[in-house]
Order: sequence, then C-alpha cells, then structure tokens
Amino acid sequence: MAGAKEQQDCLFCNLCGSLLSFDSASFASCLLCHNQRSVQDFQGKEIWYRSTPQDFMRRLGVDLLIQPEETQVKAKESDEMQQRAVVNDECPRCKNPSLEYYTKQLRSADEGQTVFYECPKCHHKFSQNM
Repeated sequence: MAGAKEQQDCLFCNLCGSLLSFDSASFASCLLCHNQRSVQDFQGKEIWYRSTPQDFMRRLGVDLLIQPEETQVKAKESDEMQQRAVVNDECPRCKNPSLEYYTKQLRSADEGQTVFYECPKCHHKFSQNM
C-alpha cells in the first residue's frame, strides 16, 4: 500500500502539497511555491486521473453553459417553491381551506396557462388548464 501512496504523492509538491504543473518537458513545477522537480522523478510511473466538467469549470473559473440534469431539476423545484402564491380554495383530498399554486405556459401562446395546485397539508397535487 505504500507504493500507492508514493505514486499519489508524486503529483503534489513535497514542500507545500499543491498540485504540480507539468508545463515543461524537463521539470514539474509548483505554481504556489515555485518548487521544481525533475521529470526524471516521474520516469517509469503511470499517472492518470479523471476530470469532470465541474473540474474544468473550477480550474477555468467559468460557469457551465448547460448545467447537469440534477442541478436543473433542483433549480426548477426551487423556483417553483419560491414563486407560489396561496389561494383560499379547498383541497379536494383533505379539505384544507387553502392551496398553494403557480402557473406555467405549457401550450401555445394563444392558449391559457396551466395552474398547478398543491395542498401544503397533505401535498396533494393537481392542475387545471385556464
């Protein structure tokens, strides 16, 4: 197991622990403390890693143009929760005297919006086309 630790540590600066940059053909350098290691230290070692779109986003300091699906779903649910109003209508399931609602334009622009209702007590959901 010590071999695995040694292989993992070779990617990091032995002085400050930052990730080394391999921008030169003769040495790897630390961008933080400017320590350098010869590429001969890495000869014969196989090094690989996996990057995600979020890794590139952090490294480049940019936002993704298309957010991952789980992020889109959470944002959509959050928007719906923040934009809900309350109406004094009775819940058809539990008879609670008020319902939360929000509207969306699901059909063509010349047709009415769809109203989505949810009971805050029993969480019964239903919709109505207007």
